[in-house]
Amino acid sequence: QVQLVESGGGLVQAGGSLRLSCTASGSIVSINAMGWYRQAPGKQRELVAVIPDVGTTNYADSVKGRFTISRDNAKNTVYLQMNSLKPEDTAVYYCNAKIVPRVYEYLYWGQGTQVTVSS
Repeated sequence: QVQLVESGGGLVQAGGSLRLSCTASGSIVSINAMGWYRQAPGKQRELVAVIPDVGTTNYADSVKGRFTISRDNAKNTVYLQMNSLKPEDTAVYYCNAKIVPRVYEYLYWGQGTQVTVSS
């Protein structure tokens, strides 16, 4: 069984920083793209950032220049460094990953971690 477990969420004042982590565990042959999404109350889930196994990262316009996505392949972990946080960044943040557990690729999601930015 493959699992994604996030950590690092919390309450922070506007202008502050948080670092989210997401680690994949279980039967894993390879991990392709990994990403972060977020969902604010009453809104649809939206892409925040994605990092492929090879290639360039992509960011939502709303977080460019403030957030940085990175990964440690040896640890099966993806990170999201969030700086200059704004109240509108408040949301539940979910990581996902395209993982090959045996032969085929599947998309897995974490359980989510709450980020709250106070003004």
